[in-house]
Amino acid sequence: MPWLSIRRRLLFNMCQRIIRNPFLCFNILFLTIIIVILTFRTSNIQQKCSLDQNIAQQQNISYKSSLNKPVIFIGGMPRSGTTLMRAILDSHPLVRCGEETRVIPRVLNMRAAWKKSTLEWNRLMAGGISESMIDSAIRAFVYEILLQHNQYADVLCDKDPFVLKYASYISSIFSNAKFLLLIRDARAVIHSVVTRKVTITGFNLSDYRQNFKVWNKGMETMIDQCTLVGKDKCLHVYYEQLVLQPKKTIENILKFLNLTWVDSVLHHEELVGKKISLSKTEHSSDQVIKPINLEALTKWIGHIPDDIKNEIDTLAPMLKKLGYDTQSDVPTYGVADQLVLSNMNNLKENAEFWDAKAKAYARHLPNDTSLFQNHTNN
Repeated sequence: MPWLSIRRRLLFNMCQRIIRNPFLCFNILFLTIIIVILTFRTSNIQQKCSLDQNIAQQQNISYKSSLNKPVIFIGGMPRSGTTLMRAILDSHPLVRCGEETRVIPRVLNMRAAWKKSTLEWNRLMAGGISESMIDSAIRAFVYEILLQHNQYADVLCDKDPFVLKYASYISSIFSNAKFLLLIRDARAVIHSVVTRKVTITGFNLSDYRQNFKVWNKGMETMIDQCTLVGKDKCLHVYYEQLVLQPKKTIENILKFLNLTWVDSVLHHEELVGKKISLSKTEHSSDQVIKPINLEALTKWIGHIPDDIKNEIDTLAPMLKKLGYDTQSDVPTYGVADQLVLSNMNNLKENAEFWDAKAKAYARHLPNDTSLFQNHTNN
């Protein structure tokens, strides 16, 4: 065909020109190489983008699936046994609580402060920051802390004493959350705060009257929050029963949390330094390295000022409401089981060993458990 012949002639002439012109030949070769490289790089970028998208999708799926994990929140007034409770749960193979995060109650407190201030809340809404947006962000923040802090355990857990002040809100953003509210005789709590010099916002190391009022207000808030979320989600755990009858008490706790029984929960001290890590900035670490015992149960007896004892029902009416004997100078909490009696013998017979361990975990930083002023004022 004539047009085919003409095309071949033109192509032949072009090739001759290229051969006769080295500069043109070099340019064409260079352009060809550039095109090949760009094509290769474009292909790699597309593959990388596709891979990144797949990884992001997988991470998103993994994150969303983790949202269905059970979550336990342990709280209560400081010095009420929250550290012991988390150490016991940490000895369960499916659970990981770890040390106090301190950031979780802070972010919850920040959200509560926004909500409490009509002016601030309206400013947020006017700025296009909706309540659902805030809740979604807080939920993601808390979950990220739990996932990373708890090393992707089967059951996530957080032990921050003041976290129970926000139980109803937490329950609204985590439908699968359960709460353990640690309750302890206010007289023992305040004696521990004063003698161990635990600085908590609102408490005064030399004013028993103020301390009982602060304890009462805090307990009222936490009990109310526990009631709001319901008995199927919030369990009262009395410190006295936890140390007197640990097996029976822990059995009830594990049943409430839908966890199977394992004997290791009765011997958390054997896992300290292994599965259980303790912070030297927390004031209870030097106590929970020991097996469950009665050493701190009645230390407060004989140390509450007489005028305070006479006003106890007025200063802290929650104490009586929670079932504590406020009239006797030496109240009876119950009878210790054989395991605890054996633990007490162990501590006595090996006093030097346990004292040395306690010193190794003694607090190294100033003991300040303050969060924000309105943790105790709200």
